Amino acid sequence: MALPPPSADRTCLVTGASSGIGAEIARELARRGRGVTLVARRKEKLEDLATELAGAHGVRTEVVAADLADAESRARLADDVGDRGLTIDVLVNNAGLSTTGPVHRSDPDAELRMLRVDVEAVVDLCSRVLPGMVTRGEGAVLNVASTAAFQPLPGQAGYGGCKAFVLAYTQAIHTELRGTGVTATALCPGPVDTGFGEAAGFDAADAEAALPAFMWEQAADVARVGVEGMDRGRAVVIPGVANAIGAYAGHLTPKSLLLPLLARQHPALKSR
Repeated sequence: MALPPPSADRTCLVTGASSGIGAEIARELARRGRGVTLVARRKEKLEDLATELAGAHGVRTEVVAADLADAESRARLADDVGDRGLTIDVLVNNAGLSTTGPVHRSDPDAELRMLRVDVEAVVDLCSRVLPGMVTRGEGAVLNVASTAAFQPLPGQAGYGGCKAFVLAYTQAIHTELRGTGVTATALCPGPVDTGFGEAAGFDAADAEAALPAFMWEQAADVARVGVEGMDRGRAVVIPGVANAIGAYAGHLTPKSLLLPLLARQHPALKSR
């Protein structure tokens, strides 16, 4: 198994833990008897989840409010965990956001913030945490990508590019870590009803109309499959058979055929 045994002085650092997939991953880890350090900007929601997990599973829970778009905040995060006498033996890079619409109408500040959270924070935290894991000879990383990583995504060009980076980066790390006792797994969910789309600017009805009902997954199921995949040391995990087929089909289909179809279906491009 890839996951080290639980210990009182070890923790699972979960970013974007205030809601959605991140909160469910924290619940799944706590169910396995693992202490969790919950990270997001919204401290109140983190505290509610920490109370829930400590009460339900008797695990140690920590709350750290941090803006992962800010390099200094990320650096303080790693120091804060160490100052609490904790060692990170599981890192879950789940925090993410998306912009929508054509790039020629985009807000540069919003685009760059997305890059900082979706890409820069993943690289930063992996670079800070992996050396200690390798030295100890145990640990696991779960980086949350998306099925959007398998092909360009008109209407969310930046987001698709970010997730393609996370997927390729994690696959490379997974290979580098062979024989070290440490693993890296990319979790690539398809559509999940978490409120993420609304935050990105989607109308929920349009998003559901663009994607068949059988492709939608529940956040708890995605979290369970992701943690199981990490525990097995898998390089890539795609929850749901339909999403796995769709992801690999999208990767293999000629882009000259696929991308116009995706553009016609994407809710953010309908009003062009």
